Amino acid sequence: MTLPDVVELFPTDDKCRELLERLRWPFGPECPRCKTRSVVRLTTNVKLLWCSDCDYQFSVTAGTIFNDSHLPLQTWFMVTLLLCEAKKGMSANQIKRTIWGEHKGSYKTAWYLCHRIRAAMKEVDQPMLDGTVEMDETYVGGKNRGSDQGARLANKEVVIGLRQRNGDLRFFHAEDAKSGTLAKYIRENVSADVEVLITDSFPAYKHAVGDAEHKIINHHAGEYVRYENGACVTTNTIESAFSLLKRGIIGSWHKISAKHLPAYLDEMTFRFNRRKSHTLFLDTLRHMVTAPVLTFERLTA
Repeated sequence: MTLPDVVELFPTDDKCRELLERLRWPFGPECPRCKTRSVVRLTTNVKLLWCSDCDYQFSVTAGTIFNDSHLPLQTWFMVTLLLCEAKKGMSANQIKRTIWGEHKGSYKTAWYLCHRIRAAMKEVDQPMLDGTVEMDETYVGGKNRGSDQGARLANKEVVIGLRQRNGDLRFFHAEDAKSGTLAKYIRENVSADVEVLITDSFPAYKHAVGDAEHKIINHHAGEYVRYENGACVTTNTIESAFSLLKRGIIGSWHKISAKHLPAYLDEMTFRFNRRKSHTLFLDTLRHMVTAPVLTFERLTA
């Protein structure tokens, strides 16, 4: 799906609503209140549906990320595609300039729009990672001056990364990188019968991994890849994902608050895990019509 495709296939609000209805209700419209299919379309307003069982009027955008939005659905579709196809993300300012122009629209509108799309990119049900899993931690934030590591990492945010070899990627905004915190993410995301968990030589991993098969790559000794019985022991794949994240922060978003960092991590992992999918745009819209409402008050609270 390209931007010209979106403009050509969904030129009107009605065309956009047709697609959203198919994605939200593949077996026909369903009342969001009583969950019945006794639903008819109002002849006076084709956007509205009416449930004869509970006498409730609603539209396909009711109770979704689109809820109470005054923006045209065509704008929603175009911004969704731009965020899907931007490998390193796209800032709200860039969205504003691309959609409305330099002197039109507002940054607040673009920022809220982007965050609602990101909220829909949050994965709810995630299977446990299995097979060969790589784990690492990184620190994001401004540059700190100092001769020791503690000074350089002060006031930075910790991001934990897990990546199944030839599988899914997961990022987490963590409070710290202590062994208890690392063990929590392993317990919640990695299968108990994982084949092997590969980390660097950071001491906290030894206690966090527990009884699972654990391979260590020693970066301090200049070791980055080694082969054991034909198996590749490396953390290069999770580190490449971290590199992509940091290129997004430095080159696209420029500055991210600690409060909203998890939303950007969700966006990056959602897009990364579907980077080879031809239905990324449709998958995102499908999440947008099933994700709960995100109000501006709740976003900025």
